[in-house]
Amino acid sequence: MRKIILLGLLCFLFACAYAQANSDSVAYQLQRKKINTMLAERTQKFGQYDKSLKEHTGIFGLQTKNDIRRSNEILMDIVKTDNDIYKELKILLDYRAFQQSQVQDKSKETENSALGYLYSIKQLRDELDKQKKLGEENARLQDKASLNFKIIVVLLLFIILFLLRNQIRAKEKV
Repeated sequence: MRKIILLGLLCFLFACAYAQANSDSVAYQLQRKKINTMLAERTQKFGQYDKSLKEHTGIFGLQTKNDIRRSNEILMDIVKTDNDIYKELKILLDYRAFQQSQVQDKSKETENSALGYLYSIKQLRDELDKQKKLGEENARLQDKASLNFKIIVVLLLFIILFLLRNQIRAKEKV
């Protein structure tokens, strides 16, 4: 049951991470689309400005004040559009910088996790080596203790046999 719950929780976390990454790229793409639309509008307005510069509705083919005003209005509109494009580009660049900082943070976090895992593995290996040495030492001491026990048992048997022999001889003399 625990495994199923953990698996479900893990799947949920992956889904959340994927949705976050996907929404980030969607927002970035929307911002790019907005800027491209504004650039297309600017191109259209510049075409209008170029056309208005060529219009000469005055006498003898000269420009009138109205022609110049119309051209200036279109030029001012182009400048406003340029300012809006700069603002949107700044937002896009800030967003890109934010994404890059997120990637760097994630990279550092992953690197730190990997280093932590490596450190944990090293500690566990050191502990395992230490346990192996202790096991070998314990086995050596057990072998030595077993040998000592065998020697004591043999000595006790000799002493008992010696005492029994002496007792038997003492009974025979009597």
